[in-house]
Amino acid sequence: MREYQILGHADTRSGFGEGLLAVGKQNPDVVALSADLTDSLKMDAFAKAFPDRFIQVGIAEANMMSMAAGLAIGGKIPYTGTFANFSTGRVYDQIRQCIAYSGKQVKICASHAGLTLGEDGATHQILEDIGLMKMLPGMTVINTCDFNQTKAATIAIASHAGPVYLRFGRPKVPIFIAPDMPFVIGKGLMLQEGNDVTIFATGHLVWKALQAGVILAQKGISAEIINIHTIKPLDEECVIRSVQKTGCVVTAEEHQRNGGLGDSIAQCLALHHPTPIEMIAVNDQFGESGKPEELLVKYHLNTPDIVAAAERVVGRKI
Repeated sequence: MREYQILGHADTRSGFGEGLLAVGKQNPDVVALSADLTDSLKMDAFAKAFPDRFIQVGIAEANMMSMAAGLAIGGKIPYTGTFANFSTGRVYDQIRQCIAYSGKQVKICASHAGLTLGEDGATHQILEDIGLMKMLPGMTVINTCDFNQTKAATIAIASHAGPVYLRFGRPKVPIFIAPDMPFVIGKGLMLQEGNDVTIFATGHLVWKALQAGVILAQKGISAEIINIHTIKPLDEECVIRSVQKTGCVVTAEEHQRNGGLGDSIAQCLALHHPTPIEMIAVNDQFGESGKPEELLVKYHLNTPDIVAAAERVVGRKI
């Protein structure tokens, strides 16, 4: 069993900010648009370095998406930046009609997703965004786990053809992915090999899954842990290959059970390799105001919940 070293702590939105600046230096066609949240999304370094390629739209998210579509028609690669709630629910019509329908090269970058937004409460803690985005034909959906992976993903999506939804968050979380780890869109990342159960995790719950793997090993359960950073397109080959070995699955995500990672994994397995599965996700509830870690405990998205789910599903397999 491999134990991952914590390289530091940082919020994933800062990884986005560094990645945006880096890709801006690499590619002069990259432009950025912010909906009055430049500092919150750490887009200020890009804005300072490339003022002629940065547009402050203001609190006009729908307009921002339409502008991004227009810039894409002109050969630019626009990155839009606002909170996940405003990046999806508020502007779904514009994304569907102006961006996804015609497959435009727009990168929808969404911060402050999930319960770990914390004290801002249910109105801002969107837990449906992955489902909204993955249902759009041709939309790539990425949910990164730490600073380094978010930075790498931000750079990688510039050269990816078509629209992308990139989801990240506000709280500081452990950094455990190596800074030189390549980010390959659409490919699951094996973090730990095991034989008894596969844990597919995404976003902030990847680190929780690794912690669960340590506890499960102490209990005599060998967990295979895979980081599914790209929810769409799902790496079905990776999913099936792992489950053929372990025979049971736990999925872990900071999102609604309906429409999320677990939903995608279950659909894949139902079609190709029926398998016992347990899902760690929010079960048909809105969030609430509170500290991020307290909310993860209350909504059963924490390390002990992943451990318990693994024990249950191993028992079902037997």
